[in-house]
Amino acid sequence: MSRHLRLALVQASAQSFEDFAQGLRSLMKSPNAAELVIYPELHLCSLGAETMSECEYYTAYAEPLDSPRGMALAGLARELGIWLIPGTVLERGADGAVHNTAVVYNPQGELVADYRKIFTWRPYEPMCPGRRFVVFDMPGTGRVGLSICYDAWYPEVTRHLAWMGAELVVNLVQTSTSGRAQEIPLNQANAIVNQIWVASVNGAAPTAQGHSLLVDPEGGIRVAAGMEDTTLLGVIDFDRVAATRKFGTSGDSWPWEQFRADDSPLELPLYNGHIDPATWRPAISPETRNDLRPAGPVVYCRPAGENGPQ
Repeated sequence: MSRHLRLALVQASAQSFEDFAQGLRSLMKSPNAAELVIYPELHLCSLGAETMSECEYYTAYAEPLDSPRGMALAGLARELGIWLIPGTVLERGADGAVHNTAVVYNPQGELVADYRKIFTWRPYEPMCPGRRFVVFDMPGTGRVGLSICYDAWYPEVTRHLAWMGAELVVNLVQTSTSGRAQEIPLNQANAIVNQIWVASVNGAAPTAQGHSLLVDPEGGIRVAAGMEDTTLLGVIDFDRVAATRKFGTSGDSWPWEQFRADDSPLELPLYNGHIDPATWRPAISPETRNDLRPAGPVVYCRPAGENGPQ
């Protein structure tokens, strides 16, 4: 069974919903049509943001996820029959708090995942941070984890998503500063140390610095952009993750096999905790081929959204 996924990374400047919908429909009639289409962070929430007060910004863009905006996004995914990550939206929670939230819709128009950014860019980003790691399953294909912009600077985020079984981590970005130069090697490092695919999608000039990229499980950059509006098309093979872990990165590194059953726990003073060798290995996607599963104890996935291997 093939576990290939055709995905489009749409590096674009901020858009109104109408322009976004028109552009997405056009994309799906072009050679860049894909099964999974991904847009940058706050893609639909950035127009005029630099001239708004915080109150005006939230009033203009913050809505519950089941608002008319959410229903319209779901309708687009259903109309086009695609998996859609329309960037992040400003979510107003039931308690009135505003979050920077990534949303994912399946081809049936169902909201299958929502992730609130954990590491908000303080002091410049006033949204409330989330407290939950999120992965979702694409049946017949693989498991995907979500991170947002500054999350990539904290290795704990990508490591936890990989531990939960993510074979691809999608990092949604709206970086308008020179910090994008550091985010490129950070995304490569996150891919290498976790042996996963990483797709980092930034906005285009003039609202952001661009340089979106797709990184494979050994750290190779498969496709990359400059600063202009563009769409990167990539085809990823989810079985590359299991193969890299089985045969080693560059044939000589097996980070997920580091601990043995008779190793004592490694104390982690920073976290007031420890690494337990018994729980070190990541979850395994149920779609992974049997011949690529590790020779050691097999750890099966919990349903998407539950925290980690069982």
